[in-house]
Amino acid sequence: MALPPGFLDELRTRISLSDVVGRKVMWDQRKSQPGKGDFWSPCPFHHEKTASFHVEDRKGFYYCFGCHAKGDALKFVQETENVSFMEAVEILAQEAGMEMPKRDPRAQEKQDRRTLLADVMEQAVQYFRLQLKTNAAAEARAYLQRRGLTGQALERWEIGFAPNGWQNLWDALRGKNVPEDLIIGAGLAKPSTKGGKPYDTFRNRIMFPIRDARGRAIAFGGRAMDPNDNAKYLNSPETELFDKGRSLYNHGPARAASGRGAQLIVAEGYMDVIALAEGGFPSSVAPLGTAITENQLQMLWRMSDEPIIALDGDKAGLRAAMRLIDLALPLLEAGKSLRFAIMPDGKDPDDMIRSDGPEAVQAVLDQAIPMVKLLWQRETEGKVFDSPERKAALDKALREKIRLIRDPSIRKHYGEDIKEMRWQLFRGNRGGGGGGFQQRGGKGGGFRDGARAPWKPGKGFGVIPQPRATTRASLVAAAADESFAAMREAVILATAITTPAVIPQFETSLERLQCADPDLAALRDLVLRHGIDAPERLREEIDWALGPQALENLFGLRHVAIIPCLRKPGDIELASMTLAEELAKLEARRGLDAELAEAEEDLDGLADEALTWRLRQAAEARNRALRSENEDKATYDVGKNGARLNRDERDAFGALLDRIGFSEK
Repeated sequence: MALPPGFLDELRTRISLSDVVGRKVMWDQRKSQPGKGDFWSPCPFHHEKTASFHVEDRKGFYYCFGCHAKGDALKFVQETENVSFMEAVEILAQEAGMEMPKRDPRAQEKQDRRTLLADVMEQAVQYFRLQLKTNAAAEARAYLQRRGLTGQALERWEIGFAPNGWQNLWDALRGKNVPEDLIIGAGLAKPSTKGGKPYDTFRNRIMFPIRDARGRAIAFGGRAMDPNDNAKYLNSPETELFDKGRSLYNHGPARAASGRGAQLIVAEGYMDVIALAEGGFPSSVAPLGTAITENQLQMLWRMSDEPIIALDGDKAGLRAAMRLIDLALPLLEAGKSLRFAIMPDGKDPDDMIRSDGPEAVQAVLDQAIPMVKLLWQRETEGKVFDSPERKAALDKALREKIRLIRDPSIRKHYGEDIKEMRWQLFRGNRGGGGGGFQQRGGKGGGFRDGARAPWKPGKGFGVIPQPRATTRASLVAAAADESFAAMREAVILATAITTPAVIPQFETSLERLQCADPDLAALRDLVLRHGIDAPERLREEIDWALGPQALENLFGLRHVAIIPCLRKPGDIELASMTLAEELAKLEARRGLDAELAEAEEDLDGLADEALTWRLRQAAEARNRALRSENEDKATYDVGKNGARLNRDERDAFGALLDRIGFSEK
């Protein structure tokens, strides 16, 4: 309908925005200055404790510095009452004593009919409430009593009873001269297909009135008393008053409680909502017989930034949660999300309150998980990822879901959380040197205080690694192999930490670092986890996870302290050359170990020609590695420790060759 020029301006001058808003909020007396028309309060649109909601009465506008909601009196009524623009105009015009302009005949007729239908629904509410007190409802009253509902609760929730019979409500309303078309139009009766009188929609059911946000009765939900009834719960059909995808059970009271700071809880059914509200959770709502719709989700977010979805702990409840995730992902906004509280298996909130009390429900709500974790659970639970193809399928599924998020910032954070959980799944649970980054006890955590030489017995990065099964020549050889690896790995990690920009280039090689020492393994995990996504916070993350001594002790190691790239942090070219060289040394040593291991496995008392050839190849590989080490020693001036280490290695290898009568020369 078109409003005449000047009508809205006149309306705005007659009403006070502070009066309109003041019905929904408590003004902060310290910040507000009523004399200047300046008012402050906690925001009615999002849950907060500080007064960030500002009303300028003279200008007629409000603004929230938290959620950025803004508008005038009409917008405020629309948002808080969940009404259309014209309905907001009518509400404020009535308060201001202004007569609404005449509608066109069709629009006026439609509005008049909605008013008449709402009146018929109120008559039905009263009829059903009276029927609950009759002898015919004895079984229904007993059932409600078993469900823990007191007489006061029955009155508060206006619960009634539809007696068994085909025309009980029809005859009662017709006896009050209610037109037939209004009874049918309200969804209270259905036309007969056999030419008889219309028959009642609800028969032999406990009746729950459904009211809109303004408190008008718009529909009913009925719970069947006959266990053989095909529909345990039955809702009113959709009418001019009732759109089940745009309605919530207990919407008005829950919105008011949410505005007072109560956590908004979304349950599955009427009895869950009633039990929650009676148990001390007044801001509880439920969808009406269907999965949550997009419109209902927007209604929830208008009441609370992060509603808790409290679902039954059965398969149906979990399926409902998963469907809701797919609906919500494209609609997420900064500060607007969902959390999920899954009840113990086989129970719903009503069951838990009756059996364990409100405290048990609160404990479950306190453990509500964010949506990203439930998304991860859906894609991983019950599945095995023991092949690259299965891992790739998981990655693809998660990427497709994350792409649904329109907000780039939220999409980025979802990707980071998914990457973290993926890390925990594929790497964080490995045994030995590959495991996680748990906070260490002791003095500051991380490397042990005073650690300076990881290749020396009794010091270094933890317990001396045991000899590999494939290197059985001698304990000296085993210690030499592990010491060599620890030296190289320490240099590699120190270089990466000093110049994190090179980490993406060497990510695959860093993942292959075996790091038998647990402290080095923890460092490697942190470098890979944070070095790509947040290189500027890498040192900070390491300090937090391993303690302040970790980096101090790493960079204090003699063979680490002398590498040139530590003196030029940020020099990507120098860091890349250092990493490439150190990784090549480790690769060469791994090749040597593999050759020697195969040779030992083939030993059977005598050396054949093939074995001799392979040992010669192994000896040449070893000599190349030693030459590289000597060059490294000359460059870094390792000194006596490095020289003695090389002699130990040569002695160990010579002992192996002597066993089979083969000369290194």
